[in-house]
Parts: sequence; C-alpha cells; structure tokens
Amino acid sequence: MTLTITYLGHSGFLIDSGRHAIAVDPFLSGNPVAKHKPDDIRCTAIALTHGHSDHLGDTIPIARRNQATVYSVWEIYEYLTEKGLTKLEPGNPGGKIKTDFGFIAFVQAFHSSSYEGRYMGNPCGLIIHIAGHTIYHCGDTGLFSDMKLIAEIYKPDVAMIPCGDRFTMGPELASMAAEFIRPRVAIPIHFNTFPPITVDIAQFRPRGVEVKVMKPGESLALD
Repeated sequence: MTLTITYLGHSGFLIDSGRHAIAVDPFLSGNPVAKHKPDDIRCTAIALTHGHSDHLGDTIPIARRNQATVYSVWEIYEYLTEKGLTKLEPGNPGGKIKTDFGFIAFVQAFHSSSYEGRYMGNPCGLIIHIAGHTIYHCGDTGLFSDMKLIAEIYKPDVAMIPCGDRFTMGPELASMAAEFIRPRVAIPIHFNTFPPITVDIAQFRPRGVEVKVMKPGESLALD
C-alpha cells in the first residue's frame, strides 16, 4: 500500500495512507519555512513528540477542525483536555497504542518539554506503524545507544532524525544515529528553520543509509 509522507518543515510531517492521515508536530504558524497553513491540513490523527511550541504548534485548531484524535504523553493530554479537546489518546514510553491504522508507540528521547512555563512530561520519539510501513520520528533528542534497541524492536523503514545542533544532535552525531537505526531512508529534520539551528546538512551522511533531504511542502511516496 502506498504511503505519502509530506514534509511540513522543521519537524512536522503529514503521513497519509489515503484512508488515514497523521500530522506529526504540526508547527506551521510562526514557522518561517512552512509552505502550509493550519487550514490546509486534513488529517484523522495528530501525534506529538513533546510540548515545546515549535512542536505542539497548531495542534489545537487542526484537531478541532478535523475532529482528529491527538496522541501524546499524559501531561500534554491533560493540557489539551483543559483546552476542550476530547478526542485524545494519552500514552508514555513502554508500550503500543493500537489504532485503526496500526499503532503508535512512544520511545525515549533526551531533551526537555514545556509550554509557556508549564511542564509537559517526558519528551519522546514516535514509532508509527501505518499501511505496512514503520516510521521512527526521533523527536528532539541527543544521540543515545538505545536507538540500536529501538531499531531491533521496530525495524523502521523511515527515520526522521534531528540534525540542527545546539538543541539536538548536529549532522555528525545524527549520522551516527542513522547508522544505529538502519532505516531504508533517513530524513533530516529540525535544521535551518532559525539561525541557531543553521547547519551544513551535507555533513549528514550516514554510511549504508539512503538520505532524503526534503524541502518543506515536498512529498515522498513509499510503496
């Protein structure tokens, strides 16, 4: 089954199987590289890695307009409940959440998570299984050796790996992460959105892994 992955810029994606579409970290308003506006997004679900504003982004208006189910850690779930959203699926690292399209699992990430001074729980990576494909969105994270274990358990086809340095891995450590994960395709994310995370993405060159540098608005089809 064909799966279309559209890059929304920064760390955001729309993952579309035709029947189901998942928006990941939909940061569009205030994103200087985004080609989409929140009203452009049609989705059945939203999955969040953590609560920083450049990841939580436009979740609330997109979820309301689409009646989309939001998957997040518990503390973000509590916040979104307070904002009036009701189609919510909370979780935390350690197990799968079964869905109509497959499953979502939260895995560890080394970062922080807050929104307007409020603690938003543990930051996470996402494992998304849809249309026969498995995607590992690393979220915002530093390099850690258990990426090898995550790869062994889930065997992702695609890995979305932060490369912007300063707040996450830079290209060199992200290359090591890709070699740990061993996906068919590695997509660099979280780079060149703002000056502090401007890097030479040509330095992201993992051995034995195909790299797809996507421009905001660009799509990738997986068969």
